[in-house]
Amino acid sequence: MVTGRGETSVSESGEHRDVGRFVSESPGRAVLRVRNVAKRYPIKRGSFHRTTGYLRAVDSVSFDVFHGETLGLVGESGCGKTTMGKMIVRADVPTSGEILFRPGSEGPASASPDDYSIDVGTARGADLSRLRRGVQMIFQNPYASLNPRHRVRDIIGEPLRINGIARGKSLEERVFELMDQVGLRREYGIRYPHAFSGGQRQRIGIARALALNPRLVVCDEPVSALDVSIQAQILNLLRDLQSQYGLAYIMISHDLGVVQHISDRVAVMYLGKLVELGPTAELFARPRHPYTRALLDASPKPHPRHRLQATAISGDVPDASQDIAGCSFRTRCPYAQRICAEEEPPLLPLASTDAASGPTRRFAACHFAMSPPWGEAAGPTGIERAQTMQRKHIPSL
Repeated sequence: MVTGRGETSVSESGEHRDVGRFVSESPGRAVLRVRNVAKRYPIKRGSFHRTTGYLRAVDSVSFDVFHGETLGLVGESGCGKTTMGKMIVRADVPTSGEILFRPGSEGPASASPDDYSIDVGTARGADLSRLRRGVQMIFQNPYASLNPRHRVRDIIGEPLRINGIARGKSLEERVFELMDQVGLRREYGIRYPHAFSGGQRQRIGIARALALNPRLVVCDEPVSALDVSIQAQILNLLRDLQSQYGLAYIMISHDLGVVQHISDRVAVMYLGKLVELGPTAELFARPRHPYTRALLDASPKPHPRHRLQATAISGDVPDASQDIAGCSFRTRCPYAQRICAEEEPPLLPLASTDAASGPTRRFAACHFAMSPPWGEAAGPTGIERAQTMQRKHIPSL
């Protein structure tokens, strides 16, 4: 349980765990601070739907999101990344832990923008309104996230009307401005969603998310339902909007290619836990957790010379409703040792090989992260190629 606004949690065995202690290098720059967040769903069985256990969807996760950056959140289906995104936008609430959002200049006039934070899970009244304005979400399915009975101008303008920000002529002008920003023609405002392609519908969703000038946007698989050429256009649009408005993004995706191109840092989740966190180029070039290595090996290699030795994953995935002794990945890890079954590896800082990243920008939850047995080489092209690919602008095909 997390007490107050501290970052120390106490496990069921009574052991103190300082999970979120290291993840913030500059708290004043953080738009969002996630501290020891856990989410458990009750398992109900029988005629009377009695609770017989709990499913751990998210387990003691801590990270920060900084102003103007993109944090990629990756992992297999069921790892907890979408649940984490829902809790950040208050579509769900944590079972324990804290999610702290800084509204910046939108905070109370009597409070310092750098010091004032909103607890997402308990926000009420004015703070809840500030949270709704400051944190928005772009949904995965552009075909299901838009009301088919509403015109485009009404969909984009709805957040402005609900929050009483604009009416009449000013509302119309703001809607047209948003349509211009996302590359939609103004005359499309009178049409209904069924008249648009998937890429155009996602642009409508982006315009709606930007209507309230948010500081943080959670992007839940925003391009997974689109073909490759449209994916490139949407990713370029998101990057351009970020540069223009200083937005912070959380990019939730299972597509490592998308994450590599758009993210500044990447957080890897497995079975509800954060197992690795670091700068994108370095994490892709030198993974420090065997699960990260396995994910990278499973992704397509666009260059015939850029190959990694495949990491075989066998064994069963542990039951998330049961207590897991030691490392949660050990039953599938080809490098597991006795210590992996006896002790759970904490998420600890590692020395970074990138001088610009600083010494505490990389984190991994593995007993062998400092000297991984799978090696550090990223193939013949090395880390320089990964760094070049990371920030390359994707062409609109």
